[in-house]
Amino acid sequence: MDALQRRVIQEDMVQYKLFLIQPHGSDPQQTEQHLTRLLEEVLAKVAPHLIQYIWQHQSFKLKYHPEKGDVPAHLGGSTQFGDNVEDEWFIVYLLQKITEAFPELAASIVDNDGEFLLIEAADYLPKWLNPDTSENRVFFCRGELHILPCPSKSSPVGISKDVVPSVAQALALLSAHPEACRANPKISSALRKRLEGYPEKIQTGLHRAHCFVPAGVATVLAQRPDLVAPAVSAFYLRDPIDLQACRSFKAFPPDTQVLTSVTFTRCLYAQLQQQQFLPDRRSGFTLPPRSHPQYKAHELGMKLAHGFEILCSKCRLPSSEPDAPVSCNPQWKGFMDSLKRNDYFRGELEGSSRYRELTRSAENFFKQSVASKSSASSPGEEILQLLHSCKSFNLEELKKQESQLPQEDSDSWLDITAQDLERMLQERSGGRADVGSQNSSSTKETQHEGAEERRRKEKGGNREEEEGAYSLIAVSQGMKNFLNAMSSHEGAEMPWCSSAQPFSFDPDSMANALDRLLGSKEEELDSDDLDDDDDDDDGEEEEKDEEEEEEEEGSSGHTEMNGTEALDGLRRYMDQMDQELMSTNIGQSFSQTNYNKAGLDDGSPHPSATDSLPTRGGPDETEEEIQPLDVDLNLVSNLLESLSCQAGLAGPASNLLQSLGLHIPPNSDPS
Repeated sequence: MDALQRRVIQEDMVQYKLFLIQPHGSDPQQTEQHLTRLLEEVLAKVAPHLIQYIWQHQSFKLKYHPEKGDVPAHLGGSTQFGDNVEDEWFIVYLLQKITEAFPELAASIVDNDGEFLLIEAADYLPKWLNPDTSENRVFFCRGELHILPCPSKSSPVGISKDVVPSVAQALALLSAHPEACRANPKISSALRKRLEGYPEKIQTGLHRAHCFVPAGVATVLAQRPDLVAPAVSAFYLRDPIDLQACRSFKAFPPDTQVLTSVTFTRCLYAQLQQQQFLPDRRSGFTLPPRSHPQYKAHELGMKLAHGFEILCSKCRLPSSEPDAPVSCNPQWKGFMDSLKRNDYFRGELEGSSRYRELTRSAENFFKQSVASKSSASSPGEEILQLLHSCKSFNLEELKKQESQLPQEDSDSWLDITAQDLERMLQERSGGRADVGSQNSSSTKETQHEGAEERRRKEKGGNREEEEGAYSLIAVSQGMKNFLNAMSSHEGAEMPWCSSAQPFSFDPDSMANALDRLLGSKEEELDSDDLDDDDDDDDGEEEEKDEEEEEEEEGSSGHTEMNGTEALDGLRRYMDQMDQELMSTNIGQSFSQTNYNKAGLDDGSPHPSATDSLPTRGGPDETEEEIQPLDVDLNLVSNLLESLSCQAGLAGPASNLLQSLGLHIPPNSDPS
């Protein structure tokens, strides 16, 4: 399918679909009934995770979608995750668990980057799999990642990479050959590492902080903790028109402030904490001095109150007619039964305070996800509705609860040191940092480095010198590995990306190619030249053979002459270049030192005098013997000089070394 014909997905939005691997009959009505029943069971299965989750922008929602075009009937939805990418990966975790609990379902998930699951395992993907060939090929099935393969000599199962399979074709292949479609263990391991920590990560990703907020805000958050997300977003994305409503707080007067504990996600807390904001004098909010022990609580509460006021200023007052209770909905009883089967209440006695709290959370989730109306209420309307239903709140009771608040969490996670950043980058690089520091496989180099290390230890050399020598060796060897690596029109392949499969090598063909290149006299005919027609007469064949022999003898001699002339011309050119460079000072920019210095001798033969530059100051100086260049030392010296000029910032030298997996320590020499 052409890229222009594909549906464009909004940025920061993820789309997900749940298909039946084997269609449940050919009757659309029967399929709809089956999927609708599965929808209730699926939501009840994931409800314990979803009820207490705070979404950045939109929540996880599933609904029935009838068949449309070549997409069969399915359960699906879309979620805009905004600035918190963890919401997207939480949805991936949910789909994995859903397909594990319901083997008859297969899940697909995409965002504006396409099959973003493959990005996590990009280093282990087959060569044919790229964004243009991955459409309708990536699914979660039975809790594991499956990728529709491409037919090969070892296995004919699959769909050609030049064909975009339809969803029906993909599901049929998943049903018939699940083992052949299962993703490579390395790919599955990379994805499993990204999802590591769930569902515990839901709680570790929260941050509890004390805030001085108006009593109305505390009352609303006590019933709907998830409404903190739209309030923070409203304050974070405020404009001058929004702030006009905050000159006089009508919904949340600041004279009713109380201290309460507010639960944020780390993303929401960071957005609120890092904003620099001073309230309008007419708003009634005043902040204590920064030295005050509760300054942070006052500042957070002031910002949060502005967010709630902005949301309510954009909505009308709710109607006085109360909403019908959820118990009147015919789906409520079945939903509660599913929650009990999934141990949602965790053995709590019916009627207890904890049981009533869990029931209230389940009712809120049911209203938003299961029995949601076509015209859903905005967050501001929901806040006003909650304030209207509460009518009045006991300010004295809220004041008494201040002494019983749970301890707030430390926000030290906001401060990241250079070591923490380096560790995170190494974790995200998939262990590539070790690749560039690997030594050469030659025995001579290994023995040389081992002897050098033993000599340093015997002499009591300091640790910095050892690390410096090792880094220089790694830089030199890494550059050699890079220059020897394969490359194509798609770019250079790093040493860790090259295929581990053995390659075929024909020594005879290699020798023949060298003979022809160097103009050898013993040149043989190609096999194609020997495939003559059997219908030709013997006389004609003999005549042709004689003519070919004469032509070959002439061409062989001509080739030999051309090869000799080329070598002589190259030598003359090099001699002329040396003579030209003698009159310059360019030779002084290179170092001619002993190869055993700096631990850079890798056992390879030294460059010849023809390949080096002379170190002369001018044409009048006495002729000196041309010394060989220390190629490794010059390479490392130039790279280190470039790094020093970058002063610790990003630049060509550091980017090149980082791409090779080499990490040079910071310059500690003040000179």
